Amino acid sequence: RRNPPSEQVPYAFEKKVMANLTTLPKFDEWAWWGRALWRGAAACVVVSLLLSGWSLLPLTTHTVANGAADLEDVVLASVDEPDLTW
Repeated sequence: RRNPPSEQVPYAFEKKVMANLTTLPKFDEWAWWGRALWRGAAACVVVSLLLSGWSLLPLTTHTVANGAADLEDVVLASVDEPDLTW
């Protein structure tokens, strides 16, 4: 309120602004959805490739199934050695 706008507005300023507003492209909802879905599909492909590669890597640690096999080897170790007597 202390600083009122100037009365010196360029000639046909309002018409220039309105002409620029009408030249803006119309918002296309289908293009927006299409772009979003393609980006999501690309992200899913990347995640699936990373998980596939990770699942193909050899495991260096013992898993539960290998632990059960190791336990069986330890329990049956005395059966495999007949020359040892108690």
